[in-house]
Amino acid sequence: MPVMTEKEEKMFLEEDGILMRIGVVREDGSPLVTPIWFLYEDSCIYFTPRAKSEWFGCLKRDSRVSLCIDEQTLPYRKIVVEGSAELLYDLGDDDTWRDLYRQIAKRYGPEEMAEAYVQNTIDQERALFCVRTKESKVRTWRMPLTGEPPSGIWHDRYYAPGTKFSKT
Repeated sequence: MPVMTEKEEKMFLEEDGILMRIGVVREDGSPLVTPIWFLYEDSCIYFTPRAKSEWFGCLKRDSRVSLCIDEQTLPYRKIVVEGSAELLYDLGDDDTWRDLYRQIAKRYGPEEMAEAYVQNTIDQERALFCVRTKESKVRTWRMPLTGEPPSGIWHDRYYAPGTKFSKT
């Protein structure tokens, strides 16, 4: 199955408007998945929960995360990251990293909208986390591009023996 090159992965993670889904573990062991904004910079995925976010409480208790970053249009790129979220700044330190928060907001709309969003929510404390991709398990996938064999659409284990594209 086609995986992204490091260059393709970096370009995709830096593309504006792509949402990330973060999976965390609730206290009762059940999963919680939430779509959120993020920023990728220097092999680190940054994200910011608000103080009252359920998933913030989950991360404070258990730093394990699963991140899914994908798109709904061809070539259906996706990146799945399994790792540990590092708390860089806790609640109350927002002014220290507010410019990074602006960068995140600018990925999801025009600069004026992003600044208005920051100003309208400036009194809502946030924390800043990062997941370091070099210290995490990262899997990528995309549809075959022109010139690549169509048999690579799935991993070999998904093809039943004796069927089209099966190697057994």
